[in-house]
Amino acid sequence: MTSMAQLGVLLAGRGAVASSQVRDALAGAGLTMRSAFTLTQLADGPIGQQTLIERLGVDPSALVAVLNELEGLGLASRQRDPGDRRRHIVTITADGLTALRTVETVLDKADEDLFGALSAAERDQLKRLLEKASDGGTCGDGS
Repeated sequence: MTSMAQLGVLLAGRGAVASSQVRDALAGAGLTMRSAFTLTQLADGPIGQQTLIERLGVDPSALVAVLNELEGLGLASRQRDPGDRRRHIVTITADGLTALRTVETVLDKADEDLFGALSAAERDQLKRLLEKASDGGTCGDGS
């Protein structure tokens, strides 16, 4: 009997479990993956909406939907750039920073649930290897 031990198969299986647990954890905090990731991009300070689109690699209409959601929740705000009225500047709010801390806590818990069998050194190694694989541009979308 052949074992399904190819790295891609193992990673896909664990990725499906991780995705589900992370989505559930974020939903418990009232956020989606996109909204949480957008908040992380806002944590370093105000950013132009176009720059945010480029950083996230999303369609502008998708970002507008996420920003509408975040604004509706009071977690982010958009203002016109006083220097260029065509530009919007996006800022995380105080409530957004609080939500971001909650996100970090729930994601840390999800990581513990997912990777509790690994030592801290093994987790660090796995993270470095996944970042290396991702940076290499060899991971396709597959959809």
